[in-house]
Amino acid sequence: MPKKHIPVPSDFARPTPGAYQKKSEDSKKKPFKGDSSARKKFDKDKKPTSGRLEAPFRSKPTDDARGSRPAGGSDRARPKSISDRERPAYVGERGKPSKERLANPYREQPNASEPTAKTDEKMPLNKYIAHCGICSRRDAIDLIKQGKVKVNDRIEKEPGYKVAEKDIIFYEDNKILPQRNLVYYLLNKPKDFITTTDDPEGRKTVMDLFKNVTHARIFPVGRLDRNTTGLLLMTNDGELTQKLSHPKHNTKKVYQVGLDRPLAKADFEAIAKGLMLEDGLAEVDEVAYTNPKDKKEIGIEIHSGRNRIVRRIFEHLKYEVKTLDRVIYAGLTKKNLPRGKFRELEPQEVIFLKHFK
Repeated sequence: MPKKHIPVPSDFARPTPGAYQKKSEDSKKKPFKGDSSARKKFDKDKKPTSGRLEAPFRSKPTDDARGSRPAGGSDRARPKSISDRERPAYVGERGKPSKERLANPYREQPNASEPTAKTDEKMPLNKYIAHCGICSRRDAIDLIKQGKVKVNDRIEKEPGYKVAEKDIIFYEDNKILPQRNLVYYLLNKPKDFITTTDDPEGRKTVMDLFKNVTHARIFPVGRLDRNTTGLLLMTNDGELTQKLSHPKHNTKKVYQVGLDRPLAKADFEAIAKGLMLEDGLAEVDEVAYTNPKDKKEIGIEIHSGRNRIVRRIFEHLKYEVKTLDRVIYAGLTKKNLPRGKFRELEPQEVIFLKHFK
């Protein structure tokens, strides 16, 4: 079956110089001119190649990226495009996941005469709860240990308990079943909303913004402080939540930070090198001044999911964070999404989140 390209939405991309830039008359100028610590790749005067925006953090392909064809093919080598190299083999027709991966011609195939091992259809309890759209697998472990989950009317506190097809699972005495219809919303969170599904103190939560929108039991992926604004993904897909929340996946986030005073060059360089905080080293992927005339406005890219990490970086250097806005999350941007509004993800965006790094 010939490979087909998956169209990636134009606003679904890695951070670009414009991600840090506010729309103003100043945006026509070079955003970081006059500061030697800002990298040249942020320069807006650089022209994108091949008619596409050049991702500033993507490494350049090397000459050996072409590879070689398996034996038996044509002698004429065809260079692979970027999209060919990044597209996973298990994405099939029309951008939908294929039921089985393409066979690897270099992998040793099992002997047809030998019996194959039976697959275990049982699922760990915490994974089952994630499939039900209650929360992520990691959060499900806490719910199970708190005694909030029953298996066949018996409290089960072992997250690794194997759920069989005949088992009936209850969460807070309500029978739960795996989600059939998964939904995905991208929210531009306003201030004064708590990132949780319920608040015992009665404060406003992000769930208040989704009243009468869906019958699905959605929850936020990750957290934003009450006074932090910007992008927040809402879904009932526990598996995707697990992927985006786990540190090993290095989910990239870009923030615009407003400080109480200009960021000194020495502090700028200290942030770029990494700061030692009370809970370990805080490393950033990129840091830049977003306004050449006002060095109180900073752009910062980071993949760490540690609590209040961006605020703590600047507080460690005795700066007060006046505003904090997340403008990119896992490649999703705020383009055409006003504050306090949300939209459903496009199918291509969901595929990208699930199958691309």
